[in-house]
Order: sequence, then C-alpha cells, then structure tokens
Amino acid sequence: FSPDDMSGKAECKRQLLEEFLLPVDPDRPILASITRLTDQKGIDLMMAAAGDILDAGAYIVSLGSGDKKYERFWQSLRDYAPRQVGVFKGYNESLAHRIEAGADMFLMPSKFEPCGLNQMYSLRYGTVPIVRAVGGLDDTVENWDSISETGNGFKFGPYRADRFIERIYEALFAYADKEAWRKIQHNGMAADNSW
Repeated sequence: FSPDDMSGKAECKRQLLEEFLLPVDPDRPILASITRLTDQKGIDLMMAAAGDILDAGAYIVSLGSGDKKYERFWQSLRDYAPRQVGVFKGYNESLAHRIEAGADMFLMPSKFEPCGLNQMYSLRYGTVPIVRAVGGLDDTVENWDSISETGNGFKFGPYRADRFIERIYEALFAYADKEAWRKIQHNGMAADNSW
C-alpha cells in the first residue's frame, strides 16, 4: 500500500487479527509493541497503560522476549483478555513486519533510545508511533497538531505512566476522526529519515 491507496493496510490489519486469533473488527484500533522486554524499553509504562487500552476497546499485539517478569505480564494479559490481546514470545522478522503493516499505532515509551528503528518502520507503514521524546524517537517523531495538520505521531516527555496514557488517549481520539488519521499516516509515510 501507499499514501495514495491505503486499502492494502486494511487487508494487512484483517490478516494480522486472524493470525493472532482475534475477532476481526476493522474499526477497533490495534496498538502494537515489537521490542526486547527490558527496562530500557519502557515496558513498565506499557504495563501501567494496558488496562486503559483494553477499557478503550482497542487491541494490543506484542512481539518480544526478555525479562521473565515482562514475559509473564504479557502472557497473563493475553490470558485475561484473549479477545483483545495477541502475544508472540520471541522474535520473528517476518511477523514483526506483518505487525507493523497491520497495526494502527506503535508503542515505544523508551527510557532511552539512541536511535530507534521501529518508529521509523512504523512511519513508513502508516502505523502511528506513540513514543517518549528521547534520543532518536524525539528526532524522528513530530507531535500531531490538529490545527496545522502537521506531525506524524504522538510523544511525551517525562518518564511517567500518566503522560504516556494521555498520549494514547490523544491518539485514540485522533483515530476516531478518519480524515485526521489519514493525514497523520500520510505525514508519517512522507517523512524522510534517510542520510
């Protein structure tokens, strides 16, 4: 798919939901995470936000492995809400790209991130990143401004769960406005982060 024809993204979303055995509801957003499960990646903030995401009716899809306490958390969340949460423990390059292609939003609330690649993959796939304004994440993600229609994602500063959750709600609000959402996706897909 491309910025001019996003129909392929809807098909990627449908296939992703089927792959994770989740109900196929194209209107419900998918929030994704593909990461090493370590303290650096802000998993504790994702844990704090998970209940709010589920309460909003969204899907969560996670791919990753690492710290056992974080692996147990994702699995217990999947067990708690099997119709909203999909989990793959480990790493799978092909699946990572299918998640990026099918997800609506990408969660990356890192404590520190010298560069970061997934937010740039997300932008190219029309998957809107929600990140902490640190390092390469701050360099590549510009906050959405609904007045000027600029920006390609959502970012927050202080390493706090409430700030992360605020940005998630802001993104969900924007997602409900299909015209605004397409503009955010287009801005991200047009971003040039090359040398």
